[in-house]
Amino acid sequence: MTTVLPTVTPSAQTRVSKRHLLDLTDADLAEWMKQQGQPKFRVGQVWSWVFQRRADSFQMMSNLPAALRQRLEEDFVIFQADEAACQTSSDGTEKLLVRLSGGGEVECVLLRDGIRRSICVSSQVGCAMGCVFCASGLDGVERNLTRGEILEQMLRLQSRLPEDERLSHIVMMGMGEPLANLNNVLAALDVAKAEKGLGISPRRITISTVGLPPAIDRLAAADVPFNLAVSLHAPNEALRNELVPVNRKVGMDAVLQAADRYFAANGRRLTFEYVLLGGVNDDETCARQLVKLLKSRNVMLNVIPYNPVAGLPYLEPTKTAIAKFRQILEQGGVTVKFRQRKGGEIDAACGQLRRNRQTAG
Repeated sequence: MTTVLPTVTPSAQTRVSKRHLLDLTDADLAEWMKQQGQPKFRVGQVWSWVFQRRADSFQMMSNLPAALRQRLEEDFVIFQADEAACQTSSDGTEKLLVRLSGGGEVECVLLRDGIRRSICVSSQVGCAMGCVFCASGLDGVERNLTRGEILEQMLRLQSRLPEDERLSHIVMMGMGEPLANLNNVLAALDVAKAEKGLGISPRRITISTVGLPPAIDRLAAADVPFNLAVSLHAPNEALRNELVPVNRKVGMDAVLQAADRYFAANGRRLTFEYVLLGGVNDDETCARQLVKLLKSRNVMLNVIPYNPVAGLPYLEPTKTAIAKFRQILEQGGVTVKFRQRKGGEIDAACGQLRRNRQTAG
């Protein structure tokens, strides 16, 4: 494991006083260019430098006039946050703790798997959903991230790749509930999927949620074929109420029905996430209940053996329990994938790096 703790530069306060370029839409930047007496095509040049050529300063933008680069430098900043920490695992997984100028810290992750270069990105500082086994929500939610703060995570992770490699997949499964910040998440993903942005197919972009039916319906109405991953974590109402407290207000049936409507709207196979907690939701009864719940649905069940978090009472399931659980699901006709742990040597659980540093401090 490698841990890097960058120092905050003296220019941090200067960056905060400038506008975050990544929060600007095409129309916003075009209007600014017009005010500077610049042609509209300069907008495309700026975005090309930022998203394709990985520029982190305006002075790198050599096809822009020097005077324009200076004006951009005076008014905007491309990266507004600071990297508070970075951890690297021997399998190539890199985890960043990003300190935001607007307050708070979030985590984002770069995962290398064969030719895939996937990133996991946060949407909120903290989380209000209250999943009892998750480090992200232990201190509640502080605020939503802006569009620019979400995009900056993507660009910081992209910058860690060699020039001949590019991001292939995005998962909105970091800190926070993406559907509780849907406007900014969709605005950021609009840029990520655009050719002049990161150029990532929406079919390679996944949005994870514990299940907020009205927001799922809004996502369906957006008519973009993003993948939807519903964090189920329990096969029955009583246990889900215990593990995912927001379920008491929503109800599992409402979540499943909203997921069914999403599938009907865009035809993308649903994914259900299931964190396997030793001695809690990993027994044969739970497995059979899951079969009954999912066998008639066109879904992939993504089972994630629990990554223990200091201070929480939950345990990793045994290999025997995992094997039996998998056998029952497969024999019941459920398409299932057991996630291979990545970044096992680092604070791999979502929110764990942030919390461990807060505790240490």
